Amino acid sequence: MKLATAEGALSTGSTVEVDALAKSFGSRRILDNVTFAAKGGEILGLLGPNGAGKTTTLSILATLMNADAGTVRIEGFDARWQREQIRPKLGLVPQSIALYPSLSALRNLELFARIHGLRGRQARMAAMAALSEVGLSDHASQRTSVLSGGMKRRLNLACGIVHNPRVLLLDEPTVGVDPQSRERVLQTIRALADAGTTAIYSTHYMEEVEALCDRVVLIDRGRVVADGTVPEIIALAGRRPRIEITFQSPLSTRWYEGVSGTSELKTQSHEARTVLQFESLAQVSELLERARAAGGTILEFNVHSPNLSDAFMTLTGHALRDDEN
Repeated sequence: MKLATAEGALSTGSTVEVDALAKSFGSRRILDNVTFAAKGGEILGLLGPNGAGKTTTLSILATLMNADAGTVRIEGFDARWQREQIRPKLGLVPQSIALYPSLSALRNLELFARIHGLRGRQARMAAMAALSEVGLSDHASQRTSVLSGGMKRRLNLACGIVHNPRVLLLDEPTVGVDPQSRERVLQTIRALADAGTTAIYSTHYMEEVEALCDRVVLIDRGRVVADGTVPEIIALAGRRPRIEITFQSPLSTRWYEGVSGTSELKTQSHEARTVLQFESLAQVSELLERARAAGGTILEFNVHSPNLSDAFMTLTGHALRDDEN
């Protein structure tokens, strides 16, 4: 785990290697020395607010765009100079749904299979397998235009995996989907990674990253600000659990003193509410017992465990879903 630095070393044996990537559009710097790596079977979450540079990074990884500086290597091949060797290994699931609405779900998949070099029976079998993977086998013959939004998202994913890619690039694959489709998309990605696929998962939904990703790269204003597992990044941000207790009436003493690592946070709330920061969730019961022993009548309490949103706020100074750039 680390804060990103200009000298960030790439992991040996990585399937995807991104080193010192830079990209500008006119005078606007979109990517600024972006460096990270991902290994086979790993789901790497690329997390950041809208406009942080996630889509641009994926476009360069997908060989759809050249960087101004830096290098990208996919299974040892250079993304700028060896595109023909790389593209068969890549699966791309774009944020915008890329399907033919007049074709059936199965025909869409057969078409994408043929684009990736599969033919005849092989293409049909791959298409049917991909439909099954995303839970749409019963809708194979339906025109894409009549499918629900969530089904279209799942079919969009199926088109990206129909050729069994070694590296899967996903750009906001669950935007606007229902909970059932979201869960199926996440399950599919996890199953692919368990089978050895490297997945780069771009999103601004921190709860998805917390549930799915093996490792996280936080990117903000075109720069990588942290790289590590979810617990490592939360620890890096220095965030600790908090408890907010509302009493029937204010307590007159500092009743929490003596509980290791506990301090009171200043708030704008009324006097009968206390907000404490402490070291471990195991201390919650002790804090509540001390409050009662001090004569406090507790009306309600809320415990907040630090999460990626908290970490992002600490490391970047603004909310995860801020779209200012």
